[in-house]
Amino acid sequence: MTSDPECLFCRLIGRDGDVSVVHEDERTTTIMDIQPVQTGHVLVLPRAHVPRLADLDREDGAQMFRIAHAAAASLRASGLPCEGVNLFLADGEAAGQEVDHVHLHVFPRSTGDGFGLRLPPTYAIRARSELDATAEVLRRSWPSSSGAGKRG
Repeated sequence: MTSDPECLFCRLIGRDGDVSVVHEDERTTTIMDIQPVQTGHVLVLPRAHVPRLADLDREDGAQMFRIAHAAAASLRASGLPCEGVNLFLADGEAAGQEVDHVHLHVFPRSTGDGFGLRLPPTYAIRARSELDATAEVLRRSWPSSSGAGKRG
């Protein structure tokens, strides 16, 4: 497992700093977000330092989503305000990634909580020909293995 001493999340995984841990296993650590969108907002972190999703070990990625699944169930059963759950993973600065270590947000949601996506003015149903052309571009650049990232 790799670690980067300059990475905030690597330091928190190693307990170098104040952290509220919810769950740990051999591949992931789940912590409370220090600046939660809603009470109960957690971050699922791979224990290995990986800045970008495409470089994430497949098994680490699969485990992150298994843990997010458990976190969602925990939120709904906890008694905390939670009528729904959003998962959010930002890959790269342009996507809103603030810490250069892959992480998956699990947000509890409630009606009227004020949180949501802001959609661009170009958000609209697209012509099938445009969708087909974009699909072809993506197929040409699709990783040759059955999934992206390194094999676990």
